[in-house]
Amino acid sequence: MKPLIGVSTYLEASAAWGTWELPAALLPTGYHRLVQRSGGLAALLPPDGDPEAAAAVVARLDGLVIAGGPDVEPVRYGADRDPRTGPPACERDAWELALIDAALAAGTPLLGICRGMQLLNVALGGTLVQHLDGHTSGTPGRFGEHPVKPVPGTLYNDLIPTELTVPTHHHQHVDRLGKGLTASAYATDGTVEAVELAGPGFTLGVQWHPEMGEDVRVMTALVQASAPPG
Repeated sequence: MKPLIGVSTYLEASAAWGTWELPAALLPTGYHRLVQRSGGLAALLPPDGDPEAAAAVVARLDGLVIAGGPDVEPVRYGADRDPRTGPPACERDAWELALIDAALAAGTPLLGICRGMQLLNVALGGTLVQHLDGHTSGTPGRFGEHPVKPVPGTLYNDLIPTELTVPTHHHQHVDRLGKGLTASAYATDGTVEAVELAGPGFTLGVQWHPEMGEDVRVMTALVQASAPPG
């Protein structure tokens, strides 16, 4: 049986398709297609107005992906807002932090992508640098790319043991690591590009966007870790 992988979504005040323009929960197709290409079943998880529902949602999943998206509100990690930080996504922050907490408590395999990695760090008491340059293409709506190097002896290194050029689009990154997290990959400028939680389970965050590339190893590892027994 294929494992069921939940993927968090955006929540937009207005989105347009066909003749419609309405509030929408949405997600770029790269995410669910990457889950499917990696052997999983994808279920989209729009924000719930009641974050306490997160535990019940996670209990029905085999694995969880926290997707990329807007900047994490600085108040979540006790910082003042940098002028270059984007507008808050309060409902999404609350919901995804609750999903992360529930997954960690239940031992559910977890993969954070870009914002998802940043939220994982914040959920465990870490902080973020609110702005850096050089990790986007410089063109709105287009991804850049750069190499990342694994740290020997880490889970990520076991999955991808050589330097990998990855699709990237972010201007925030991990500053102080959250409790129990280890940095497991770096960009050439020293930016932390992957984090993981020690222990027998699967908890990994990557700063880049595997859903925009051809390499399925990170998602395949999540799907395999999420496979039901037998």
